Amino acid sequence: MTSVNPLIFRAYDIRGIAHKPACDKPVDLNPETAELIGKGAGTYVLTHHGPSIVVGGDNRLSTPEIKNAYINGLMSTGCKVIDIGHATSPMLYWATCFLKTDGGTNITASHNSKEYNGIKLVGPMAHAICGDQLQDVYNIIQEGAFKEGEGTYEKRDDIFEQYVNEMKGRINVKRPLKVAVDCGNGIAGKFAGDLFRAFGCDVTELYCELDGNFPNHEANPEYKKNLLDLAALMEKGEHDIGIGFDGDGDRIGIMDEQGNYYSADLHVLVLAQDLLSRHADAKIVFDVKASQVVPNLIRAAGGDPIMAKTGHSFIEEAMHKNHALLGGEVSGHIFFAEDYYGFDDAFLAALRTIEMIAKSDQPLSSYFKDIPKTYATPEIKVPCPDDQKFAVVDALRDHFEKSYTCITLDGVRVQFDNDTWGIVRCSNTTPNLTMRFEALSPERLAEVMDIMVDAMKLHPILDTSWRETAAAR
Repeated sequence: MTSVNPLIFRAYDIRGIAHKPACDKPVDLNPETAELIGKGAGTYVLTHHGPSIVVGGDNRLSTPEIKNAYINGLMSTGCKVIDIGHATSPMLYWATCFLKTDGGTNITASHNSKEYNGIKLVGPMAHAICGDQLQDVYNIIQEGAFKEGEGTYEKRDDIFEQYVNEMKGRINVKRPLKVAVDCGNGIAGKFAGDLFRAFGCDVTELYCELDGNFPNHEANPEYKKNLLDLAALMEKGEHDIGIGFDGDGDRIGIMDEQGNYYSADLHVLVLAQDLLSRHADAKIVFDVKASQVVPNLIRAAGGDPIMAKTGHSFIEEAMHKNHALLGGEVSGHIFFAEDYYGFDDAFLAALRTIEMIAKSDQPLSSYFKDIPKTYATPEIKVPCPDDQKFAVVDALRDHFEKSYTCITLDGVRVQFDNDTWGIVRCSNTTPNLTMRFEALSPERLAEVMDIMVDAMKLHPILDTSWRETAAAR
């Protein structure tokens, strides 16, 4: 029997190498393993929820064969499959709600490089199937305890049209804006231009052609380096907003009319301030990597800030638990529960921001001008094997807790002083540690990074060369 690598069952999705480029990594996802995962997922959804499941996919080179095999696995268990074709992950989540299915799956590896692919699995109303639930799916596969039945297959081609219609009922763009969008050749490129034009926007498209080789830049708007062409376009002063999307359209990055890039935690803050003008005392969820100014200014605006673990399912869980209306994280996932379903939707984040600008005569930059200046790094990734990274982070946590106040919700966020901190945690999607730092001056930022590096050098498996190039953005 074909075996499935347990390490691809990550914190909130299934993700691994799907085809072999010029590297020596073994393939984790192929038609055989995808069919087994389909059998396991189908058995799980049937057991806990029911038979209907909607399936979509991105434009990665490996997606068609993985998706077909996965659907075959679902149908062999008796699932009723609705195939919506190409879909961003938020459109798949939306379809799960709109069609009232018992589950949903998008075949995608999000922002990961082209050799990866993955399986994002949700239950009714797009609630993530994650953590221990994904381990249950893995155990079903290991035991071969699959349900058997006669499944059905249906193809739907109207989901984007229906999605746009719903957005038109939720968003009111009072004046036409000029929008520039960079989709990094990911699946969002199939839809973004038409979506914004449906709201009267004049749209300039960069890299919206679907290409699973991602030839122009990494499809990840968390980093400004991936949006340099968008920045050059915005610096001409001819557009109101620049928007970048990731490979499966669930992450967003924005630039103002002058080409200034804003990290997603600050984008969440601005959306929170807008939300709090309508809902006093609203709860807002943010992740452990967010700037300290985020909770500070949410409180100042009358809101209730709530820190959560980084990751799709963890933000979603914190929002449901606390009845929060908005949530988001540094990576660019932004979640909406104000007149919406509570999942992350980068298209809706873009539309809410466009709506906010259009209802005033102020440019986007004006919404950020009163945010205190800090010096923060982007997320830093340090390679560390999946089977060792948790032990390393535990050791670093123990080291820093001896000398500093620490938040240990997710890895360790070391509070060097009230406004200066650094975090190291395990990536949920790749064999890496992730880090971020913030301080009130470049000099203090350098000091705390050096402190972290000294601790990391106690673990020879870690490469600390990142320190040579790390800087605030």
